[in-house]
Amino acid sequence: MTNSAVDIGITHAPHDVSASFELGKIGMWVFLAGETMLFGGLMGVFILVGISHGGWGSDGAHVNWRLGAINTFILYTSSLTAALAQGAARVQDSARAKRYLSATALIGVLFLVIKAFEYAGDYREGFTPLAALFWSFYYLMTGLHVLHLLAGIVVIFGLAFMVGPSTPASWFERKLKYVCLYWYFVETVWVFLFALVYLAPTAG
Repeated sequence: MTNSAVDIGITHAPHDVSASFELGKIGMWVFLAGETMLFGGLMGVFILVGISHGGWGSDGAHVNWRLGAINTFILYTSSLTAALAQGAARVQDSARAKRYLSATALIGVLFLVIKAFEYAGDYREGFTPLAALFWSFYYLMTGLHVLHLLAGIVVIFGLAFMVGPSTPASWFERKLKYVCLYWYFVETVWVFLFALVYLAPTAG
């Protein structure tokens, strides 16, 4: 009886872990699907309103696309360091993974610093959320993205802080996969925002 119980426990434990992992992965995808609808809805409204107004005119021409391009490169770089962190975690090199993870968060902080500098410049020139409809959309969408990026930075720093020499490698790799999935999502949203808010109005 005892041996049977042990056999059952050994047989079922991996399945329990796998089921928990799959549940967490599904939960993350459901969450990202909701966030995609949120940003996708805002971008869709932005496009439709712009079409109905015949374009955004001179308002869209005043966005600082150069700083936007720099921040795009910065986020691409942060995704690279996030991928390197995942690679290090995959070979159970937690120390190296933590370094890459911390670098990802610090690069994210650099994005926020540049974005704050951009916002300050816009305000100095009188381009506030109430200046025109374009700027209302601009601050709403980019501000929402900033909040998501800030949340990602906090989570990344938190995960890096939690990982120590005794942390199970499988646990760290699993949590890191969720965090990086979110981070890649935030980067992808920014690419669309950069194209819609910075490049399209300027080209028009």
